[in-house]
Amino acid sequence: MEKINIETIGNMKQEKTEIVKRTVKDSVFTDLFQDKKYLLQLYKALHPEDNDVTEDKLTDITIKNVLTDNIYNDLGFVVGDKLMILVEAQTTWTMNIIVRGLMYMVQTWHEYLGRTKQNLYKSKKVKLPMPELYVIFTGDRKTRPSEVSLSQEFFGGQDCCIDVKVKMIYDGKEGDIINQYVLFTQICNEQIKLHGRKKEAITEAIRICKDRNVLTGYLSKKESEVVDIMMVLYDEEEIMRSYVESERYEAGQEARYDEKIETAKEMIENHEPIEKIIKYSRLPEETILELQKEQELQPV
Repeated sequence: MEKINIETIGNMKQEKTEIVKRTVKDSVFTDLFQDKKYLLQLYKALHPEDNDVTEDKLTDITIKNVLTDNIYNDLGFVVGDKLMILVEAQTTWTMNIIVRGLMYMVQTWHEYLGRTKQNLYKSKKVKLPMPELYVIFTGDRKTRPSEVSLSQEFFGGQDCCIDVKVKMIYDGKEGDIINQYVLFTQICNEQIKLHGRKKEAITEAIRICKDRNVLTGYLSKKESEVVDIMMVLYDEEEIMRSYVESERYEAGQEARYDEKIETAKEMIENHEPIEKIIKYSRLPEETILELQKEQELQPV
């Protein structure tokens, strides 16, 4: 039996990479908060006590995904020059988000120092905006901690030279922009169960959201863009499933091929006739002849 074409797997990897370049940049979450109006609503949902902030005080500092191997995050912004807020949207639960949050924070500070022309190697103490890390979790989970920390999750709560604390958000407050985004994801998931990963599911989800006053302004203005974004996301997931299945198939084929080689080698050592080796190993004659040559060349 022939082994699976490695070039095909390579093409699938390349196709997956191209999809990721688009979807990481163009998710509904990131697109929504590119609009300062909704970004301000997000900040007020996180800090309702701040009544003085305006749109012009918010600056987007999201790490841009230029290459897929580079670090990137969902959303980052500063409020004036005092507060730095990093927010991730997650559907899958993983404590690795704490480590990623630390990496995002360091990278964002690095870029901030460059923009503000501050030098870490001079004696003058640099000025940094205070960081806050949030995860908006939209998946299913029984336990819902309000906060997770690097020290607790990775080092058993021991004192260490650094700790990172990530605040977890699950529903938001009724009617606020976080709550609307969570409801949007839930409605999309419900429609996917009914219609599958098709355009019909997206358009129906958008219709329901408008009827329920969920992200109505955003969806009315950018309905076609949202449909395109979601379809690309579905394509990415389908490519990932195909890729994983192909990798499993490849691994199985390689294991079976190795077994055939071992069978042929044992029969060659026992001086079995080549016709019998072909029959039981199911390898082509050329392969068996090569194995015989290798066997003859081995030192006694």
